[in-house]
Amino acid sequence: MNTPSTEAAGAAASTSERGQLFFASCVALVATSMIFSVRADILGAWEHYFRSSSEAIGFAILPAFWGFTIAIFIGGQLCDLIGMRALLGLAFVAHVVGTIMTIFAPTVAILGLATLIIGLGNGFVEAGINPLVATIYPDQKTVKLNTLHAWWPGGQIIGGLAAFFLTLLFVRLLGLDDPRKVADYGHIWKIKQAVVLIPMVIYGYLFLKLRLPPTERVQSGVSTAEMYREMFRPLFLVFLFGMLLSAATELGTVQWIGEIMNEIALKNGILVLVWINIIMLVGRLFAGPMVHRFNPVGLLIGSAFLSAVGLVAMAKVTGPAAAFGASFIFALGICYFWPTMLGITSERFPKGGAVLLGLMGAAGMASAGLAQPWLGRLKETLGASGALMTVAILPAILFVIYVIVYISDKARGGYRVERLSAE
Repeated sequence: MNTPSTEAAGAAASTSERGQLFFASCVALVATSMIFSVRADILGAWEHYFRSSSEAIGFAILPAFWGFTIAIFIGGQLCDLIGMRALLGLAFVAHVVGTIMTIFAPTVAILGLATLIIGLGNGFVEAGINPLVATIYPDQKTVKLNTLHAWWPGGQIIGGLAAFFLTLLFVRLLGLDDPRKVADYGHIWKIKQAVVLIPMVIYGYLFLKLRLPPTERVQSGVSTAEMYREMFRPLFLVFLFGMLLSAATELGTVQWIGEIMNEIALKNGILVLVWINIIMLVGRLFAGPMVHRFNPVGLLIGSAFLSAVGLVAMAKVTGPAAAFGASFIFALGICYFWPTMLGITSERFPKGGAVLLGLMGAAGMASAGLAQPWLGRLKETLGASGALMTVAILPAILFVIYVIVYISDKARGGYRVERLSAE
């Protein structure tokens, strides 16, 4: 695929084509997030099928996060060179190949390789769609990135419900008295895994037929040297560190929440994951008023506070009602972390372009990946409640960091967006 021309960029700027590009980006993110929710549902089945411990399965998941990290970082460099369309084509190929390999994996080692390839697909999706949305909506970056990333929880809801109803179907077909016993039947998880191929095919087709513009940085004539200098600005490094903690809090916990809630309060812990993602979907779809009222850094302060409170509350639940109540608080907390961090990156460091967005996403996924075996071990050594209490330390640290940034901003006249002018 060739990099689109300037004329194509102009066509893509039309209202109609912007809408189509945004829709295709949302479907690509749905595919990416469905992978996470379906995987969260079948972790127990993997332990039975491959006869492995929770920690070993955690290490098998780890390559998915490293693949994401590598791809989103490299993709940030490639975005301006080969174009966003080619990058998203690579994502599609990696997604399909990795999913098929997962379904037919004979060992944990092959499973790890398959999750690595899927992770590469996930990373190339993020590396393509984030600068794409920032480019086609230059005056609404944080709001539109929140709306785009509403389909991260949206995809998890779709994947979680698909997995849940498939479980109910097999409970009835097999005459089981407990949904958790479905994990004892070897190949059922493969059917659940195959569901994620549907949105993959849809977004692959959509991006194949659409024209994509050059990135905002390229259109504005910012040099490569200027782009890389942005990477070393002290404030960016502060936000980069914040991304490490917020991603571990959100993605680390959410990947294990189904299994953790199975132990604490529910027979179908995946429903808590679905509930959390419903709250996140609604919150991100209506992010605009929140961003305008509190500004992005203020939003992160509230997110950190609610995340910590929600984790502590979930650790202490004793029944289904309390589990859903505590997870509601947690969901409100983690709701705005990821897209708001990307929005801040594109608004305050726009010269960094796709590279800084890629670096921010890479840091988040690297952290989330490291959190997987860590959380698996915490669950085995401290129990489900102890694991959640330990993770709550991370957003507590974030709260302090973002309060300091907010005070510093206020002393300088408040939160300010840096704008690039077209060359």
